[in-house]
Amino acid sequence: MADQFKDKVVLVAGGTGGLGRAVALKFLGEAATVHVTYRSEEEFAALKDAAGKSADSLRGHRVDVTKTADAAQLVSAIAAKDGRLDVLVNAVGSYAGGSPLWETDADVFDRMMSLNVRSGFVLASAVVPTMLKQGGAIVNVSSRAAVDHAAGASAYAASKAAAVAMMDSLAADLSGKGIRVNTVLPSIIDTEANRKAMPGADFAKWPKPEDIARVILFLCSDEARLIHGASVPVYGAG
Repeated sequence: MADQFKDKVVLVAGGTGGLGRAVALKFLGEAATVHVTYRSEEEFAALKDAAGKSADSLRGHRVDVTKTADAAQLVSAIAAKDGRLDVLVNAVGSYAGGSPLWETDADVFDRMMSLNVRSGFVLASAVVPTMLKQGGAIVNVSSRAAVDHAAGASAYAASKAAAVAMMDSLAADLSGKGIRVNTVLPSIIDTEANRKAMPGADFAKWPKPEDIARVILFLCSDEARLIHGASVPVYGAG
């Protein structure tokens, strides 16, 4: 499926994180022009280095995608430069847990809702008007926690469940309008950060970022043209 995204313009929000980086590299490998948002200059430099010869098709934007004005300005800049925006993948997110609900600080709840829900709302609000003119695909990264609500993760689970509901409703809003909206639900992803956080876990059971990225690219491709409003579990072997 090489070059299946040639002449396509892709925005990967959170494109230097453990999953977002893998998604960005996969799209670059399929000849897309890829814009990523990031918070760390060091992480973007590492992504650019990993892109190798494809780095010429990589664009970086240090943007807080939970801010409406910043996201709108970013999408306007992409559309002005490239003339279109075909794909949005929102890989922005964060985890906080380990305490029962009544011991969870309200600031933790607000942070989970901002990063895991508001980011998707703000980004979709920004890109849909552009995509309505030409079609497109949106994939939002939620979590297994959206449907499997473990103890000690009330704020996180609530935010991820809300993200799924929001994308389901957006999919209904966009039915018949040429924009497909889907969600992926990974379990714990095999990233360096997660290995450090859970050194005693069985890493072999965790899905790899590259494997999840393949699912995301499929959902954004023409081969998935009949898939709309789905929440796809990507749990690995465990």
